[in-house]
Amino acid sequence: MLDKSRGLNVDCVAYDLEDSVTPGKKAEARTNLCRFLDQPRAAGIKEQAVRINAVESGLALEDLTEVLKAPNVDTIVVPKVNSASDLHFITDVIRHTLPSRHSSSPAVSNPEIPPINILALVESAKALTDLSSICKATPYLSGLIFAAEDFALDLSLTRTPSLTEFLFARSAIATACRAHDLPSTIDLVCTAYKGEEGQRTLEEECISGKGLGFNGKQCIHPSQVEIVQKAFAPGENEVEWAVRVVIADEKADRQGRGAWTLDGKMIDAPVVGKARSIVKRAEACAIDVSAVKEKWKDQQPE
Repeated sequence: MLDKSRGLNVDCVAYDLEDSVTPGKKAEARTNLCRFLDQPRAAGIKEQAVRINAVESGLALEDLTEVLKAPNVDTIVVPKVNSASDLHFITDVIRHTLPSRHSSSPAVSNPEIPPINILALVESAKALTDLSSICKATPYLSGLIFAAEDFALDLSLTRTPSLTEFLFARSAIATACRAHDLPSTIDLVCTAYKGEEGQRTLEEECISGKGLGFNGKQCIHPSQVEIVQKAFAPGENEVEWAVRVVIADEKADRQGRGAWTLDGKMIDAPVVGKARSIVKRAEACAIDVSAVKEKWKDQQPE
């Protein structure tokens, strides 16, 4: 399984030390994973993460002590984050273990070696009511992940195809990420992945999550990756619209026009901001934005 992951073309692969490893195999799993992460990076994987055990389990320190020895770990995924104190603990261990990468003083930090990021899993009602404190708990927090199954267990909910039982939680998580400028807002796992019906369910969940403000989704099988990447990347028409807006706005700005129209619709600062965000996301998704800009270079504000 570990070796197969090196053939993926994904933003992030999270290697698990928590739920997928039985208690008696934890030590062996740590050793095997550290040995695996000693290898040169795979070309298609942008970020390598490790999901450790929860702080409340008493195993997180042992996980971190081993995992942080591996040279190619970018991110620590922390499950069952119920309060800011969980992330305080993780941050203290990381700083103590790798002080050159995680100095409490920015002036002492090494800009050539980026710090290890932290992703926090939101899995309980307690976490949901303390999102603001969690988001401010550590400077290394790069995003939140919604763990729907554990959340459903905590609230005694039954997951339905509509996902309406998770609407409040998902909206709160996406809003908290935006409010605290966290770049990653990762939606729940789609447990259906086999056959056409599973693919349709995954597509619907992606569209729903994107509409709530999520910018990514957890995948549990390689077959889900392409569908998720396509769903969360800007579409061709969306990119063209955004590029047209950005090009025309630059010309409108030189003319001293704060508001103008495109295709009969008013364009002002918030709309331009959205367009710039789409262009940036398209570039991150390796879409040929320069070709689109060349096509629409003569676009004028109406």
